[in-house]
Amino acid sequence: MKDLIEVMPQLLVGALTTLKLFCLTLVGSLPLGLILALGLSLNFKPIRYLLQTYVWVMRGTPLLLQLIFVFYGLPTIGIVFDRFEAALLAFVLNYAAYFAEIFRGGIQSIPQGQYEAAQVLQFSPFQTVTKIVIPQVIKIVLPSVGNEVINLVKDSSLVYILGLGDVMRAGKIAMERDASLLPLLGVAGIYLALTGILTLIMKQVEEKLNYYR
Repeated sequence: MKDLIEVMPQLLVGALTTLKLFCLTLVGSLPLGLILALGLSLNFKPIRYLLQTYVWVMRGTPLLLQLIFVFYGLPTIGIVFDRFEAALLAFVLNYAAYFAEIFRGGIQSIPQGQYEAAQVLQFSPFQTVTKIVIPQVIKIVLPSVGNEVINLVKDSSLVYILGLGDVMRAGKIAMERDASLLPLLGVAGIYLALTGILTLIMKQVEEKLNYYR
């Protein structure tokens, strides 16, 4: 236990990088996913097919491969990112595709009568989206979004492949240095704490949005 306490400061420093990646990924991928979902719902086939291809590629290839491509592949054509920027770009593009499919399902579940009512009330397309579509979609997709948010915490461990100093890399370094598995217990504890806190937050948000039932 003493050894575990000694390595915790290093793990917590790594956890800050994990949290930063997590928060910035959500800030980027959630609105991008919503925009993509609205595009996927358009009747204009060229845009819809293009976005469907993007979602298919992002969801059909491993996130680890996408991380490697962004950091090691793009420099071959002159596009260079530092480690954190590469990780963030790959995560945002990947999770936006997953959120897009979730939001698209929510949009399609809204009864057609809601749109007809918006037309009767002479709502503009923007008003229809912001006042009718988005509030209902948020309630419908919240459980699915919550699952992806939890997955994001765990997927953040993949950035170790880029040599980024997240909590997983910090634990691995401490384990190899001390020839002990205790640092990995600390890593597991941090991930469990993060997912537990997020689960509680998502439950609270769901309860707050019960007025849509």
